[in-house]
Amino acid sequence: MNGDANFPVSNAPRVWIISSADTPVGISLLRKIMVHGDFLIAGIDQAAFENNSYKSKGFKEVLSEIAEQPARKDWRARLKVIALDLRSQAQCQAAVASAIHTFGKLDILFCCTSQAIIGAVEELGSQTPLVRDQFETNFFGPMNMIKAVIPEMRSKTHGHIIVLTGITGHLGTPGLSMYCSSQWALEGFCDSLAYEIAPFNIKLTIVQASIEIGILTNKIMTAPPMPEYSPEAGHPAPLFRNILDGLLNRLPAIRAEYPPSDDVQSPSSEAERASGPFLLSRDESVTLFPPLSCAHTEKLVVESVHAVTAIGGHENPPARHIVGFEGMASVKEKLKTVSEELEEFVDASISADCGRTGDKRTRRASLTSEADSRGGSRLNGADEHANHVYDAAMVLQSL
Repeated sequence: MNGDANFPVSNAPRVWIISSADTPVGISLLRKIMVHGDFLIAGIDQAAFENNSYKSKGFKEVLSEIAEQPARKDWRARLKVIALDLRSQAQCQAAVASAIHTFGKLDILFCCTSQAIIGAVEELGSQTPLVRDQFETNFFGPMNMIKAVIPEMRSKTHGHIIVLTGITGHLGTPGLSMYCSSQWALEGFCDSLAYEIAPFNIKLTIVQASIEIGILTNKIMTAPPMPEYSPEAGHPAPLFRNILDGLLNRLPAIRAEYPPSDDVQSPSSEAERASGPFLLSRDESVTLFPPLSCAHTEKLVVESVHAVTAIGGHENPPARHIVGFEGMASVKEKLKTVSEELEEFVDASISADCGRTGDKRTRRASLTSEADSRGGSRLNGADEHANHVYDAAMVLQSL
């Protein structure tokens, strides 16, 4: 095997499935896997590939490179491309069967399929099909793929499932309510599933990338904006639609299609943000893939791909990995806020205990002492979770 220190040590090449290998994250990871000497089942959007859509451009360039460059000849035997729509349980099961039939085993599933609906909750009120499609793609799709790999991994008592989400799985974001809720649903599913499959030696890791990964490297859809939520109407919340519109206005591909006025010259000027077409703020539903340059895309995904290659197949991988300093800082701030709110209302929480006796001050001191005694050490997750379930059952019996 190729000596790449970024991958965990393995006695034999690993077999991966990437759910969306035609996305920027998938393409970058594909290259790393091939260089390392592993095997790969690469799932792609067949319709986008056949229609020569913008989404398939990068992946087709990789296939051309493999076909034309002699140095990439060995990649052909270690790479199999398949049509994979995670919304189809049959295609998910076929992907697993393809891995076993072609390469004899399956070690790692990397689930990175996503799309984003942008709009305030009220703006999405009449967009039920869009919302359903959001959950079919971001939640039910990954769930189908994960369910498909479990029987094989369970039978071999071996496997690693890696799910790419984002810090939006921790943080609510105005204007991304449906996207965030689909991420939270997926993370809740994964957190619960991890306890169920741990006895079979199946590991599960959630990789929380920056918000830019989920939004700028996948399909974006918007609902028509409502004037009541615009800055002009005095709405103070920093809606994500406005933030993303300013960013898209600066992309060279967008500016080439929608030339700015002559008075905008500096690429870094604030005037450039304000002079673009504001595609997401038009009074219509918009669907697009952000046209990032190859350099921008690679720079954007490099940290997340590095995290996946460092974690994939690790003997003791983290249950959750947050990518990047900004993401860590944001999540820490959220956890700090939650902790402060818990402390502020701890008396109200204790007063709601059912069927428990004892002085409330004693119980509060006990909670504080228990927290201090843990000292930040990580308890056995399954045992701790079982204790919570047992406590809940005792409360129910006392009613």
